[in-house]
Amino acid sequence: MFSENHKKSGCIEVVCGSMFSGKTEELIRRLKRAQFAGQKIAIFKPAVDNRYSDVEVVSHDFHKISSTPIKDPSEMLNTGPDVQVVGVDEAQFFDDTLVEVCQTLANRGVRVIVAGLDTDFLGAPFGPMPQLMAVAEDVQKVHAICVKCGNLANHSHRLSKSEDLVLLGEKNVYEPLCRECYNAARAREEQEKHSLRLFDDQ
Repeated sequence: MFSENHKKSGCIEVVCGSMFSGKTEELIRRLKRAQFAGQKIAIFKPAVDNRYSDVEVVSHDFHKISSTPIKDPSEMLNTGPDVQVVGVDEAQFFDDTLVEVCQTLANRGVRVIVAGLDTDFLGAPFGPMPQLMAVAEDVQKVHAICVKCGNLANHSHRLSKSEDLVLLGEKNVYEPLCRECYNAARAREEQEKHSLRLFDDQ
């Protein structure tokens, strides 16, 4: 576990996991501790994420903190020289330039805390998250609870039929599942697709 108790130069911390695992909650916790310690912080999120608020980072438990919505990670480089801690939520929605931006900030001496989904609804690595995890000083993987069996969940299973990679939604669109339950759900879906194709061909 990353220690906040020693003086350090710039660094990158990544908090990752599935939907409903507490990623944003942990990001907000770390940022508010920095605020309490009197540190100057700046928080960013993708402009596309307006589920709870246009200008706040909000957890599923409705804890919130003010943020700046941005379309391009390069906008983070306009952060003032007095900022000591930068937070980034929903990092998976940014492109790969986020990695270089976070590296640049960390090399300036900034503590960069990034939260995001590590895998998409198909179980594949999501956006810039794998690269961020590779260059980070610290990575914490948090878990939800599988809604089917109660084991630790590390997959975000999509309930809708949409095949779009980016699909904003909450419990009406996604559910957290463990590996076994996720694989079973995907197998059922593939079987349903196969059956529909056979029906259409008749």
